[in-house]
Amino acid sequence: MRLWKHSFAGKTLVFAVTAASCQAFLLLGYDQGVMGGIIGANNEFGQDFNHPDADMQGNITALYDIGCVVGSIITYFVGERLGRRTLLILGGSIMIIGNAILGPSYTVGQLIVGRIVTGIGNGMNSSTAPVYLSECSPASHRGVLNTFQGTVTILGVVIAYWPDYGLSFSSSSIQWRFPLAFQAVFAILLVLQVIGLPETPRWLVQRDRLEDAKTTVTALLGTSEDDPKVTGTLLDIRSVVEKEHKGGPFKFKELFSIHGTQNFRRLMLTISVQFGQQLSGSKLIVRPLSTSTSSLCNMLNYYAPVIYQDQMSLSRELSPILGGCTEVTYLVGSVLPLFVIDKFGRRLLLMFSPAGLCLCFVMVSILLSIGSRGTAYGATAFIFLFQLFYPCTSTGLLTLVQMASGASTRYRAKVQAISSAWNWMFVFVVVKVTPIAMQNIGWRTFVIFAIQNFLFIPMVYCFYPETKGLELEDIPLLFHKGGITGGVFTSRGKTVVPHQHAQQQQIGRDEKTDNEVREVEDRA
Repeated sequence: MRLWKHSFAGKTLVFAVTAASCQAFLLLGYDQGVMGGIIGANNEFGQDFNHPDADMQGNITALYDIGCVVGSIITYFVGERLGRRTLLILGGSIMIIGNAILGPSYTVGQLIVGRIVTGIGNGMNSSTAPVYLSECSPASHRGVLNTFQGTVTILGVVIAYWPDYGLSFSSSSIQWRFPLAFQAVFAILLVLQVIGLPETPRWLVQRDRLEDAKTTVTALLGTSEDDPKVTGTLLDIRSVVEKEHKGGPFKFKELFSIHGTQNFRRLMLTISVQFGQQLSGSKLIVRPLSTSTSSLCNMLNYYAPVIYQDQMSLSRELSPILGGCTEVTYLVGSVLPLFVIDKFGRRLLLMFSPAGLCLCFVMVSILLSIGSRGTAYGATAFIFLFQLFYPCTSTGLLTLVQMASGASTRYRAKVQAISSAWNWMFVFVVVKVTPIAMQNIGWRTFVIFAIQNFLFIPMVYCFYPETKGLELEDIPLLFHKGGITGGVFTSRGKTVVPHQHAQQQQIGRDEKTDNEVREVEDRA
């Protein structure tokens, strides 16, 4: 039953769409955080799987990211054909299958297959959910709603942490089977939520299903079909879609266009923000601390005991407690952008946050280089401060990625899929390289991430336009000035005003009407 066709409209429907999209990211967060707390060589997991060495533990965990890359690639090829809603249902269903493989695993091979299958479903969801939400949400709240997806992702990591920690004291296979199987609950809820929701109006218009699009827009606005807002919204969407499809079927080379709305520039923006997010040091702090339980030999989490025990001289018993507290701090920090992103914009947050991260890493480097117990506690304090700054980058990037890739209906799903694939590839590289760096150069690894965060500030200032308050149809106007910085510095980075596309469409309609009147007068 489609709930939205039975008095389930307006803000209630937008809330339901938001809840479904956030469910996908809650599942993403849980799936990212769950393995680190259970994998190990000497715990129950290690005994059941013949004490896997550090390299095998790393492969079990990291191959999930490869599955996510595959899922993103699948989305690239079938996303536009199937639609946002159908793809979310498919992605959730694949994750259910993956969890069914993981829970009863008895061999490392079965475990790896389950991780890869789960990753494929998650890659499809992470490529689709932001597009689905953006195409169904009003511009005035799109920033907050997309940012909330990042907050929910962190909530998923927190939820995964505490069952891992509590069950780490168990001496039976439930120590790892229950956390792995429990994620199926989130996947089932995702499928059930999306089944009762509509497809996005922009995808429906793109498929020439105009009546369905009109019904969906009416439901999302919570008004009647003859409301001028419905007519205006549909006209804007149709005009953009018709303009974008004048060139015939999509060709891959179109993504490399540097003219008009600059598809290649927008593609590079989506990839670069993923690059910046993963090189912000999040995997150095967020992932290891969120998963540093008794499985202290985990290859991916090797640097957690290095930071806590060897370099900070903190006890093995205290480390996992600090990990949980760090995650709670991270969750609190993720709420802060919800109140400021639509007020101050994306650009300011994307410059402010890396500056804070850079400061934290500089101070941690200095304090750890001294090597005393007192400075170790000081370094711990800056790690907690990191958790307040980082969500502004991660959630802000999520929003800006969606704004950049969501500007064109013709390419939106494809660009989002490419962006997601690059994100998961960066994740795979960082989680494999970082522990090696920590093992060989220790606290100097923080210096590398401090430099990378510092370099991200001028990159945002020079290349990223502001998208606050803009309709998806307005965003192509940001790139019409050409060049790699075209229009970025106009009005502090804002090159268009909200609803400028609609205003231009109205001017075009008025001019067309005037021309028709003159033609009639001339014939008379």
